[in-house]
Amino acid sequence: MRYRAGLIGAVAVGVWAWLAPLAAADPGEANPVLPVPGDAEPVPPRTAISLRSVVPGVRWGTANETETRAGLSIAKLYLADYALRHGDGSAQDKELGERMIRDSDDSAAAVIAAKYPYAIDSIAAEYDLPATRGNDDWAMSSTSTADVADFLLVKLRSDPDSPVLEWMSDPSEIAIDGTVQDWGTARLPHVTGTKWGWSDLGVPEVASASFGPGFTVSAHTYGTSEEHTDDILAALPTVLAALLDEF
Repeated sequence: MRYRAGLIGAVAVGVWAWLAPLAAADPGEANPVLPVPGDAEPVPPRTAISLRSVVPGVRWGTANETETRAGLSIAKLYLADYALRHGDGSAQDKELGERMIRDSDDSAAAVIAAKYPYAIDSIAAEYDLPATRGNDDWAMSSTSTADVADFLLVKLRSDPDSPVLEWMSDPSEIAIDGTVQDWGTARLPHVTGTKWGWSDLGVPEVASASFGPGFTVSAHTYGTSEEHTDDILAALPTVLAALLDEF
């Protein structure tokens, strides 16, 4: 019973710690008020969000978190992980992996995908990621926010020293194509590492995936990076209520 009580307290304190910086964001407000748990608009269907914790049973996701969506550059996480653990161990693979994660370098991803054409499908099978599938063109691969959050959680638990997490913790401020990398799940409090993804053609489509002390979070939006960020931050009160309801 003591363990369970302590666990409940840890979850509550942790999630409130997420919300506190947001509530105090307006310096002109003398007495900022924390959002009421659950007092938020439903996450619009354009966005899927998944949150995972190393605490057993503590997880949250939107109803569409298992929906198969474009992998975008989030798929580079899978490519890099495969090359590092199942590749030939070359210095080139590590260099290309770093460029994929820190700079979101498509040309580096193309080289790795050509060298290891079944990398994404192999990672999907190894980590039990049901919505994740490769493609002849890595950029056309698919995944879900649930798969991404679950994948990162396994890395945190079993491979915390992975270069993939290290590179996510030190991303370039501007990607190789000029995209600023500072939005989405990266805006959540206590995040220490992030990978971003976006579509270069057609209707805007973006994604982000992050981790912090004991948690992972992934999101995807059919929309702009601004809409993506707004949807994620607006969901926090609902996340708080849902996590506390777990106990």
